[in-house]
Amino acid sequence: MRARILLATVTAAVLGLTATACGDDSTTESGTQKVDFGYIADYNGSALLAIADKENLWEKNGLEPKISVFTNGPLQIQALGSGDLDFGYIGPGALWLPASGQAKVVSVNSLGLADRVIAQPGITSLAGLKGKKVGVPEGTSGDMILTLALKKAGLTVDDIERVPMDPATIASAFASGQIDGAGIWYPMIDTIKKSVPDLVELAKNADFDLSFPSAYVTANDVAEKSPELVEKVVKVLQEASDYRSANPEETVKATAAFLKLPEEQVKADQANSQPLSTADITAKTADGSVDAWLKGMSELFVGAGKLKEVPEPSTYYLGDVYGKVSGK
Repeated sequence: MRARILLATVTAAVLGLTATACGDDSTTESGTQKVDFGYIADYNGSALLAIADKENLWEKNGLEPKISVFTNGPLQIQALGSGDLDFGYIGPGALWLPASGQAKVVSVNSLGLADRVIAQPGITSLAGLKGKKVGVPEGTSGDMILTLALKKAGLTVDDIERVPMDPATIASAFASGQIDGAGIWYPMIDTIKKSVPDLVELAKNADFDLSFPSAYVTANDVAEKSPELVEKVVKVLQEASDYRSANPEETVKATAAFLKLPEEQVKADQANSQPLSTADITAKTADGSVDAWLKGMSELFVGAGKLKEVPEPSTYYLGDVYGKVSGK
């Protein structure tokens, strides 16, 4: 009997410690809820987080963020899947990942204009890339713009020597002449131009009859098990989006301070995106525009072999949650 009592006591103590530890992982002593958030260090990928920090939107909505920088969207999706992140930011080229069931989209951010296919001086057309080495960050918007550009030119990836690389490696490889072209984006291209100022831009987003939404995403487990946390984060993003729309100059200053970059550099990057306010996203979700954007991207990903079929956006875009929060 004494042994049973001792075992029960120890078990209760262990369970109590476990419960306490879990609570500490999600809630601070002051009652705010902790959240792990990823971003990309450019205007599109960090402006809303810069505003949230500047305007104390996290604290206002009962959140305490731990913010981590990533070089691309696919890495953040991996981190969501492993439990290292709760939320993250992805560009349009990574939307195939939530579309394939690996995450949920909680909010559209903006429409992207930053993606390019670039080439070394002397290559004046996409046909000039035939047989040449072309660097591309796998599964990103650089991959996306390259796929679109090749198709429009009547080419396929088999016509080039496609070399998967991370963005920083592309910058150094292009600068040293190790690759002839790349699918990449601004502001990374500005970095490359410092070494190759006369590089050639062969294709851009505006060349195609598509909308290219970037988005904020969450882990499937978070969406399922922590709906209140999702709503709090969406509220932060909505308030930050509205500040961005109303205060473009202040947003540049806040983002420059957040990224520790010159304001003129961030302002140039600002021109590569079309921001969307809460009212914009709510209305375009209600009238089916967001679904059309997402389906357009999925059709591209089916053609590129990243998706087997075009899924219904409602399976991975939490538009009903976004609308619910915007109506509060």
